[in-house]
Amino acid sequence: MDNLVSISASEAARRIAKGALSSVAYTEALLARIAEREASVGAWIHIDPSAALAQARAADARPPVGPLHGVAVGLKDIIDTADMPTAYGSPIYAGHRPGKDAPSVAQLRAAGAVILGKTVTAEFATYHPGKTANPHNLAHTPGGSSSGSAAAVADYHVALSLGTQTAGSIIRPASFNGIIGYKPTFDDFNYGGLHALAPSLDTLGVFVRHFEDLSLSRQVMSRSQPVRAPSEPAGAAPRIGVCRTPMWDKADADMQEAFLRTVDRLGKAGASLVDIELPASFTALIEAQTLIFMAEGARHLEREWREQPALLSPELRALLEKGRACSDAAVAEAQALAARCRAELADILREVDALIAPAAIGEAPKGLAATGDPLFSRIWTFLHVPCISYPVGRGAQGLPLGVQAIGAHADDDRLIGTAWWMAEQSAEWTPVI
Repeated sequence: MDNLVSISASEAARRIAKGALSSVAYTEALLARIAEREASVGAWIHIDPSAALAQARAADARPPVGPLHGVAVGLKDIIDTADMPTAYGSPIYAGHRPGKDAPSVAQLRAAGAVILGKTVTAEFATYHPGKTANPHNLAHTPGGSSSGSAAAVADYHVALSLGTQTAGSIIRPASFNGIIGYKPTFDDFNYGGLHALAPSLDTLGVFVRHFEDLSLSRQVMSRSQPVRAPSEPAGAAPRIGVCRTPMWDKADADMQEAFLRTVDRLGKAGASLVDIELPASFTALIEAQTLIFMAEGARHLEREWREQPALLSPELRALLEKGRACSDAAVAEAQALAARCRAELADILREVDALIAPAAIGEAPKGLAATGDPLFSRIWTFLHVPCISYPVGRGAQGLPLGVQAIGAHADDDRLIGTAWWMAEQSAEWTPVI
């Protein structure tokens, strides 16, 4: 494997800016890796090497224009691109060419990025999967719905790729693929130009292999400018809330053991550990988040449901049928519960730098017909707080396991520093060979 494909996006940008590396050479290395692995992994739904190299040559022909100058990145195919098809994981939109880039894509281009291609998404960022396999074991799911973006980063096709999360579509695939997944505070990254599913939940985020690239992504994409994202781990040992969550008994034995081992390592490294038991009101959040997911999904896929139902998967049709049956009163009650719990969580997070919780039930399940359960992300997505998943070992099947750090609303920069410190003390990286 060419070592160029394993460097961070930040390091690639530094080398390109200094003239030590050309964008063309970097892009060619990534394309060679993709040519070697894509037939097995299936991370991409659209990739045009000639167009990518044309962007790279243009980057090399001008001075650096931004912090991602000449660095190739991937985009989940739920994100509009004017120069590439965007099908949203559905045959309904096969060959669809949006009229303009999503704001997030415009931000990447303004920062100098090379848009390498579009990665596989589950249908409308829900549950019906695409072709992608887990690069650690091709018989297992990479998770979803951001399947291709997670697999592309894990398999060294790109160092940074955009994904989205409405339930658990960043944190869970990051855990399954042994990489870092970052779901920002709700609406901190501009979600415009993406096919909406549940607008009160939909969140744009990133997959990377290096923590410094989280800071880079915020520099380019955060609404909270100027960002104060760190360039290194937090300097002092943090105060960490150990949150098994009400779903603890659903985590399998491997995940429970990895989580407790991680907590023990953090304590031995100097972190102050505080056991956190979430208020009783939080137990109803899973059901409430699922209701909002279905109800808003039914509303925002109404046209597709009405005009081309035969081109929707049976799984999605069943979800939309349930969503159409949700009453306005039930939706209002669910949103009111979330508002109350956000206030309660804010009080908890004033006492700690971050919470730690499992990122998934366990390893990536075997088979490609489903993407795994987003159970351990639903609460945090609904509460609009930032989350970062990082790997802490392998389970009995040899596949990665991850934990997630959860921060206070709009305190993403501090969370990055804290999670970086946590990973320095407790991460077990599981690279694809």
